[in-house]
Amino acid sequence: MIARLCLAEARPSVLLVTLLRFLAGAVLGAASGPGHPVAMAGGAVTFELAIFSCYLLNGVMDLPEDRINGSRRPLARGALPPSVALRVAGGAAALSLAGAMALGSGIAVAVTVILAIGYLYSCPPWYLKRQSFGTAVVGISSGLLAYYGGKAAYTGQGGADLTLILAVFALAMSLWIGVVGALTKDLPDVQGDAEAGRRTLAVVINEPLLRLLIAILALAIGGTFLIVTMLIAPVLWWLAMMQLAGAIAVAVLSLSSMSRGSRKRRRRPYRAFMVTQHMINLAVLLAAAAQVPLRI
Repeated sequence: MIARLCLAEARPSVLLVTLLRFLAGAVLGAASGPGHPVAMAGGAVTFELAIFSCYLLNGVMDLPEDRINGSRRPLARGALPPSVALRVAGGAAALSLAGAMALGSGIAVAVTVILAIGYLYSCPPWYLKRQSFGTAVVGISSGLLAYYGGKAAYTGQGGADLTLILAVFALAMSLWIGVVGALTKDLPDVQGDAEAGRRTLAVVINEPLLRLLIAILALAIGGTFLIVTMLIAPVLWWLAMMQLAGAIAVAVLSLSSMSRGSRKRRRRPYRAFMVTQHMINLAVLLAAAAQVPLRI
């Protein structure tokens, strides 16, 4: 029962997309010659435990605003005691660190940094979650670390020796996470965030301007990814087209009446963002399984 509630609080959709990012990093960062699939599997488990820990901690620290915003996750509705969630989060963090240390320096660095970022995001005195810039930095960093962690676990190589394809893809997807994801996530939670003292863009600027900004930034990131792929990484053009299609969906939803009214409707741009990143990362894995070339 407790395990199921903790899993629900840690947001299965986020855990799934983190796993997809990690595996995509392994696929796109694979060096020539055989990799280490067992180490990659172990690395995926340790990284997932770290993300699980971070989101449980975040759920505890976000409890006041989540209740104001009407969240139905276990902590907000009182089904999961915060003290239990904190103990589980601490245990998961310890296990992830121990596992990562046993797997090598590359994945150990990724797990250690992601745990540190998770604390800086949710906890005093930094509370990076309270400002859009801090949220963007955390989102971009978490994306880059997932892709890097997958590459490091599979190849057994740490450091910054990324392939061009992985570097372009990871940066485009991490910007998508840190910019589009952060802004669309804040859209339905303005009241609770304001009462909790957050100073995100969703709180400090008027809603029409926020919606316009979301649309512009989503299209800018999608369009830039496509242009860059055409110039230096043409093998990724179809993934860039998928991101651009997602950006158009986010823009249309943000600017139209389809995302106005209830909290569920206001979450539609965020859902479009999430579906887009799930589909793109899954497409990388399916292409690898079908032996479609993904390197130049």
